[in-house]
Amino acid sequence: MPRVIGIDIPDNKRLEVSLTYIYGIGRKLSNQVIEKLGLDKNMRARGLTEDDIARLNATLTSEYLVEGDLRRQVQNNIKRLIGIHCYRGIRHRVGLPVRGQRTRTNARTRKGKRKTVANKKI
Repeated sequence: MPRVIGIDIPDNKRLEVSLTYIYGIGRKLSNQVIEKLGLDKNMRARGLTEDDIARLNATLTSEYLVEGDLRRQVQNNIKRLIGIHCYRGIRHRVGLPVRGQRTRTNARTRKGKRKTVANKKI
C-alpha cells in the first residue's frame, strides 16, 4: 500500500479513486492533482514509484488543505460558532441538525442518547 501524507491508500484501485481516501480530496481534486503531476489516472496505485509518491506528498502539502490541517480548520470553525452563540453554534452544542432539517420525525438517531423533541400523545 502506498503511503501518501501518512495515509495508506488502497493499491488495487485506480489512482483517481485511491487518492479520494485522503480526507479533503474528492474525485475532482484528485483528477486535478493527477493532471498537474502528469500521471495516468487509470493506473493502479501500486504502480506509483517512490519519486511519484514524493511529488504527490509535496504537491498536496504545499498547495492544498488536506488531512490534519483541514480537520483542525473545520473544528476551529465549529468552536467559533459555538463561542459566539449563534444559531448554528447552539445547534452544534445541543447535537441537533444544523442545516435546517426537520426534527419532528427524524434526527433522533443522531449522536448518542435520545433527545426528546416533541411530546407524543398515546
